[in-house]
Amino acid sequence: MKTCHRFATIKDEFERDARFLRGHAERHQGSAPAKTSAKNAVSVKWNMARALNTHLDRCPECG
Repeated sequence: MKTCHRFATIKDEFERDARFLRGHAERHQGSAPAKTSAKNAVSVKWNMARALNTHLDRCPECG
């Protein structure tokens, strides 16, 4: 599937946020903030999927 540059930008931004949250969770294992970061990383992945699907539905270049 061919996608536009905006699709790649959206995906990269979400993946960067998820990496940051997972990294924080790994560095501070067992603490309450680490558990919150791990849960937020999962939420970021769901939000990324929703944003990319919305983009694919609306973008004439990707569709």
